[in-house]
Amino acid sequence: MQEKLEDASRQLKFRSSKTGRDLSAAIGRICREIGRDGITIMHVCGSHEQALAKYGLRSALPPELDLIMGPGCPVCVTDLPEVDEAVALAESGVRIVTYGDMLRVPGSSKSLADARATGAKVDIVYGVHQAVELARKLEEEVVFFATGFETTAVATAAALLGGVPDNFLVLSAHKYVPPAMELVARIPGSRVEGFLAAGHAATITGWGIFADFAAKHGMPVVVAGFEPLDILAGVARLLELVRDRKAVVDNMYPRCVTRDGNQRAQEAMWKVFETMAGRWRGIAEIPDGNLRLREEWSHSDARKRFKIDMTGLWTQAPRARVDRCICGNIMAGLASPRDCELFGHECTPEDPVGACMVSSEGSCRIWHHYGGHPDLSDI
Repeated sequence: MQEKLEDASRQLKFRSSKTGRDLSAAIGRICREIGRDGITIMHVCGSHEQALAKYGLRSALPPELDLIMGPGCPVCVTDLPEVDEAVALAESGVRIVTYGDMLRVPGSSKSLADARATGAKVDIVYGVHQAVELARKLEEEVVFFATGFETTAVATAAALLGGVPDNFLVLSAHKYVPPAMELVARIPGSRVEGFLAAGHAATITGWGIFADFAAKHGMPVVVAGFEPLDILAGVARLLELVRDRKAVVDNMYPRCVTRDGNQRAQEAMWKVFETMAGRWRGIAEIPDGNLRLREEWSHSDARKRFKIDMTGLWTQAPRARVDRCICGNIMAGLASPRDCELFGHECTPEDPVGACMVSSEGSCRIWHHYGGHPDLSDI
């Protein structure tokens, strides 16, 4: 099976229907060998969830296997106070630039879209370098509201290391995934037996970073890519490790991921950022889960440049319905979007209640667009 995937990789053939059927059959066979219902594995990547839904891959999985999404959407786990900081700065007259997915993410009482609708200067960029270029053109201060996991944190770090104008500042809401996996593994009632790790993050960190986690929690980890065959092969290999009770790490994305990862990128990230405890929206306070600018970069830290007053936002009436949103349980793997009474009714992409419906990497948005577990057996 692994040889077939490696052969497909060498030939750049990632969507062979025959290989897909073979992998699906292998997954069914391994589940039968495990010999019980309720086998649960978790992926921690919005891009994996997009591929699973877009290509109907869950229809190729046996009914006894539950492949669930964990906290793999950086927009979704950006906490309310972090959004409030950006909104408060925007409403005070500071120009905020950020990724498009962040525009409508609700804070305690407002989103950046709400602030922009009342005249605040909020711009959308596709990357940090666009934000830097905007700052070079303007005489005013430009604050980049920086979100994302290791992959985008590296880009933010590289921009700072490459030199930015004095009027360019960073409001970091970057997150670090490995500590979140630690938390999920310890959640009471969690059914997760193994993790499918995100290939793009592992191109930075390397797959070796998961070895201690696997040994500590007795759970296998498999790094997988994002083509349909990548995901099916990753699932098959992860199930083999579950069946054999091997708490090890395996790399099913060898064309991009190595054991040690991109060490230059890692050096850049840790020169600029350090980990600190932080709350992930709807989940919990996660030790070492947030990335903040080191003290030597305080001159580029918006939190150090400005006194951010959010009290006005906190005293306004909170958004209705938010208390009924179960995004936290969905991202922790304890529920699915269809378990939420708001899903598809009161909560839609046009009128989102929670961050999981806002982001293109959020499970609720993905399920609303593609469906989460389609029955394609008659097609």
